[in-house]
Amino acid sequence: MKVLVTGGAGFIGSHLVDHLLDLGREVVILDDLSTGNPLNLDRALRDPRLDVVQGSVLDPHSLDRAIAGCDTVYHLAAPVGALLVAPAPLQVLRVNTVGTERVLAAALEHDCSVLLASTAEVYGRSQGEPLRESDDRILGPDRTGRWCTAVAKGLAEFLTARYHHEFGLPTVSVRLFDVAGPRQSARYGMVLPTFVEQALQGRPLTVHGDGSQRRCFCSVHDVVPALVRLVQQPGAYGRAVNLGATEQTSILHLAQRVRTVTGSTSDLVTIDHEIARGPGYVEAGHRAPDTGLARALIGWGATTDLDAIIESVVRERRTVAELIDSAAMV
Repeated sequence: MKVLVTGGAGFIGSHLVDHLLDLGREVVILDDLSTGNPLNLDRALRDPRLDVVQGSVLDPHSLDRAIAGCDTVYHLAAPVGALLVAPAPLQVLRVNTVGTERVLAAALEHDCSVLLASTAEVYGRSQGEPLRESDDRILGPDRTGRWCTAVAKGLAEFLTARYHHEFGLPTVSVRLFDVAGPRQSARYGMVLPTFVEQALQGRPLTVHGDGSQRRCFCSVHDVVPALVRLVQQPGAYGRAVNLGATEQTSILHLAQRVRTVTGSTSDLVTIDHEIARGPGYVEAGHRAPDTGLARALIGWGATTDLDAIIESVVRERRTVAELIDSAAMV
């Protein structure tokens, strides 16, 4: 079996590539490296069953080359992170809509199954009640780019479902809730790696708002096997499925746990959301998934606790720091 992973040099994509190679698959990556990091593929690049095509899902020639001979597409290519999305909403819309339809059309031509990586952001505002796939979405006004990802991913999900219902293409959309772990970059505003880097460097941990907003952090190592199982499950086709942990953690508590795990004495400081993210930014509230559908379809549930996730990120950051120090000494 040969599979395509778009965005395969990214955080989740690179872990998925490793997992697929471990399962004995041939893997093709399509990534323009705008946010993906070749270092994430350090292990995978040693495997002769991996082929890397540098290009965008918006480029038909790169996409056609990458998908040739594949039977499954894991479509993860998209701009991620508030600091990346806010300055470029048109690009976010273009990649998630035009790019996704091009992937779907190519998959239809080549007779591939498709998994779309979507996001819990599509739900918009929430007060912490477990969100079901059938729930209404509550988005704020459109005068800012705050809800750009929610709108773009919602359209991508719609396209993905319609290609199943109208053309019979086996497709599933997966709504990911705060996936975290090694290789996740702090560069684009991801909270856990940001806290870990700040703690290890002795800088203040910057909590946005009062820190009471709650999230459910899920290990990338729990999520990746579920992606493979869902795209093989006919009961999931044409549907959106939540994947995430169910333990809710406030951002303030996350900062405190990071400080404890790292042994840091860094201060905790709070910053107003609009100062941190720009004028008009609105916090989404408390966000938690109902994962009953994933449990019913593939018997899935997250098993990695928060401290273990934090520890895995801390270990990686310390290893990277040691490698950088060693290189500087040479």
